[in-house]
Amino acid sequence: MLRIYRYLPPPAERAPCALTIGNFDGVHRGHQAMLARVCQAARERGLTPSVMTFEPHPREYFAALHRRPELAPTRISGLRDKLAALARHGVSQVVVERFDARLAEMSANSFIEQLLVEGLRTRWLLVGEDFRFGHKRSGDIELLREAGMRHGFEVQTLADVADQHGHRISSSEVRTALAVGDLDRARHLLGHPFHISGHVIHGQKLGRTLGFPTMNLRVAQRCAARSGIYVVQVHGLAGRPLPGVASLGVRPTVEDRGRVLLEAHLLDETVNAYGKLVRVEFLHMLRDEEKFPDLPSLTAAIAEDARNARAYFAVHGL
Repeated sequence: MLRIYRYLPPPAERAPCALTIGNFDGVHRGHQAMLARVCQAARERGLTPSVMTFEPHPREYFAALHRRPELAPTRISGLRDKLAALARHGVSQVVVERFDARLAEMSANSFIEQLLVEGLRTRWLLVGEDFRFGHKRSGDIELLREAGMRHGFEVQTLADVADQHGHRISSSEVRTALAVGDLDRARHLLGHPFHISGHVIHGQKLGRTLGFPTMNLRVAQRCAARSGIYVVQVHGLAGRPLPGVASLGVRPTVEDRGRVLLEAHLLDETVNAYGKLVRVEFLHMLRDEEKFPDLPSLTAAIAEDARNARAYFAVHGL
C-alpha cells in the first residue's frame, strides 16, 4: 500500500528508508530504472522504498516568481497519475513536498538535516549525477556524501538512462514528443502509452445534441500533449478497454474561455460514466484542433474523425 505525505511523515511513522528525489514527471523509463534500484536497495537492507517529489515543479515556482510563465515546464502527468505510477513500480512511501519560498530558500545543509536525516531517516539515497539542491542550488553530490558519512546514510548516483540509439531518456524528451504529436516516441520513452486519468465530469452536453456524446475530463492547464484529435482507448468502464476518439484542447468552435478539456467519445458504446475514474490512453493523433465556422461543419469533422478512428482499430485492434 502506498503511503502519501503532503509534508514529512509524523515522527511515529518515520521508518528508515531508501530514498530517491526528483520531480518524476511522466515516470518514464529513466525514472523506472531509478525506482528499480531504490526498491532493490530497500529489499537488501530492510528499508522502506521511498520517493520525495515536489509540487509544483520547482521551475514552475520560479517561473511564477519571476513572472515568466513561458519558462514553466508543461506537465506530462498529473499528481494522481504520478503517484499511481510510483506505486506500480514498487514505491511504498511518497513525500510530496510543497515547493514554496520556504523550500526555495532552505540551505543545502538544512535540506539534508531537516528533510533527509530527521524527517525521513534516510539510510540509502539515490540521485542523478547532476543533482543539485538547497538555496540557489548550492548543494551537490560531494556535500551529500560528506553528510552521509556524518549521519549514517549511503549515497549512490545513477547515470542518465539512454535508449537503444544512445539518446537520453528524460522528461524533456517526452514533452518534446508529445508537443509534436509523436505518440510512438512518447510511448517508447515512457514504456507505456501516454494517458490522462480523471473523474468524468458533467459538460455542456453539446456532443450529445450533435450525435456524439462525450465523457469530459479536466486536464492540467499546461498539459504537455499537443491540442488535437486522437484515437484513444478508455479503461475503467468495462472489463476491457473501450475504443474511442477524443479531443484535447480548448474547444474553439463553442467556447472562448481557454480552459483545456479532454472529451472522449466511445465508438459504438453507451456507458453511464459520470463520476467514474477512467484512464484515457492516446494511441494515434488524427489532426490538430481547429475552429469551425458553424456547428454543422464541426459535426461533419467529428463524424470523419470517428470514421478514421474506426479505420485505425480495424488495422491495429485494441
